[in-house]
Amino acid sequence: MSKKVAIIGGGVAGIEAAKKLSEFGYEISLFEKDTELGGHVAKWDRLFPNQRRAQEVVDILQKDLEKIQVYKSANVQSINRENGSFSVNATGKSYPADAVVVATGFELFPAEKKEEYGYQIFDNVITSADLELMFKKFGKPQTVSGVNPSRVAIIHCVGSRDEKVNRPYCSKVCCVTAVKQAIEIKESLPNCEVFNFYMDLRLFGPGYEELYKKAQTMGVTFVRGRLSETSELEGGRILVKAEDTLSSKPLKMSVDMVVLMVGMSPNPENNELFNGVGLAENSDGFLQVNDYHTEPTKSQIEGIFIAGACSGPNNITDSINAARSAAMDAHKFLTRN
Repeated sequence: MSKKVAIIGGGVAGIEAAKKLSEFGYEISLFEKDTELGGHVAKWDRLFPNQRRAQEVVDILQKDLEKIQVYKSANVQSINRENGSFSVNATGKSYPADAVVVATGFELFPAEKKEEYGYQIFDNVITSADLELMFKKFGKPQTVSGVNPSRVAIIHCVGSRDEKVNRPYCSKVCCVTAVKQAIEIKESLPNCEVFNFYMDLRLFGPGYEELYKKAQTMGVTFVRGRLSETSELEGGRILVKAEDTLSSKPLKMSVDMVVLMVGMSPNPENNELFNGVGLAENSDGFLQVNDYHTEPTKSQIEGIFIAGACSGPNNITDSINAARSAAMDAHKFLTRN
């Protein structure tokens, strides 16, 4: 009888881990709490650094899932360990597993926690995820009244590198996403002024620096300074108050739209979900791996493996590579005897 592996989470990491383990001949159960697979990537319009359609990547990953038992809208309530194997409890049923791959991903930082920025208070203060939905629906940003903005401020590091909201870490992908979105605003609305307010620009991947240079040549303005607060003006415009840290001078600017570049936060469900098997959190609240350098996909619990952004901020490429590594480690574990 083939051994069984449960994959918790149907984003890009979960899908890839499921496919690789299925190729090894295991019976795979893939549990996804949403109605469709793809996680956050499926909700995005285009990807950095080449503006590839996000759905194209999701479609490629979803090929050849015929041998995998996929459970959508499946909320996993708990995982229990019994005599060296596991039981996954989801939607009122129990599913046996010889190994588990955790790919529960992350949640976007809830921008309303930064009340001074005005999210969910002022209509034309939105998040980077909201902007992606606008691109998918309209092909360009629009104010709440349906008007094309003539001036947009993009705010970096919302819910990242911020001790005040207990998010001291960098979320890795926010800077390049901000640059990508600035370019897309200029492409769709060439006469729109775009200002990026940043702490430091952290652009570490292939093609990222070129994307930054492209944004500059298109007229995107980069201001080194952190937003202090926003307020609403007559007609729905937003007054932005910040400090230009290069000149050490305060700055005020009225814009039609503010885009908050929200970072990655730990999935709040992880603590309750994995408490029964003793999976620990790291100092940032993500799931703790066994050894960050040498065993980045192994948990501290034998038979449970970790893939993707549930262990910390990751981009798509890193998440897929982690999924393949987790699948190989799970295979080694299941064939060691």
